[in-house]
Amino acid sequence: MASVTQQKKLSAAITGAGSGLGRDIALGLAAKNYRVFGTALSPQEIDDLKNASDGEVSLSQCDITDEAAVRSWAREVVAQTEGGLDLLISNAGVLTPGPLEILPLSAIRREFEVNVFGVLAVVNAFLPALRKRGGRIVQMSTMTASLPLPFNGPSGASKAAMEVFAAVYRAELKPFDVEVVIAAAGNMKTGGPAKTASALKRVADNMNSEQRDLYGEAFETFARTLNRMQRSRRVAAWFFMLCALCVLCGSIRILVCRAYS
Repeated sequence: MASVTQQKKLSAAITGAGSGLGRDIALGLAAKNYRVFGTALSPQEIDDLKNASDGEVSLSQCDITDEAAVRSWAREVVAQTEGGLDLLISNAGVLTPGPLEILPLSAIRREFEVNVFGVLAVVNAFLPALRKRGGRIVQMSTMTASLPLPFNGPSGASKAAMEVFAAVYRAELKPFDVEVVIAAAGNMKTGGPAKTASALKRVADNMNSEQRDLYGEAFETFARTLNRMQRSRRVAAWFFMLCALCVLCGSIRILVCRAYS
């Protein structure tokens, strides 16, 4: 009887499930009786979620920029779901804040490797299983994909690129009854704010004296406002953040007026 019940469970695969939003989603789906599979970056994350979910969430250590590793993970998942998948949540991503002039191109390339090419590898690896079930793909994104902010260029640009791919997937997969949804996450109480604060501090600490003269004050205001926004429960904090940035970057003003007028 237990095996029959388990076969009736819907299945979900989540990238970046070891921490932050992905972890919360994995626990939430497990509580709704999904069979949940996910990727994590470390054995510690795997053990943590295994304990938190009472073993209901199955995580694998996988770097989504490694296409062979992604295909291997996908094979492991579908082998346990009779070849099908009901839900794929593409959540894994990295953030590379800072003035574009001082960011190493290697760091920007890394962001695109994770936020764009890694996502493409994951989606393509699971498409046969999603077609079999008429499943759904949820692509996590950010408001800055359509509302660019200074010092957040690589994140906004990479997420904007992925949103274009998601729109194309939506059209191409419609004949197979596979839905594609873009979910732009707002202000949440997850592990994300701590990672963001750490990334912002790392950029500020690594600026040389010339870079601090050029960008230090503006970047400090950006970092302080963003950290305050992420610690707040108010969605309206986005508005105050953008207003603060108007002082720093005149080109953003028209976007704020259009978004909130």
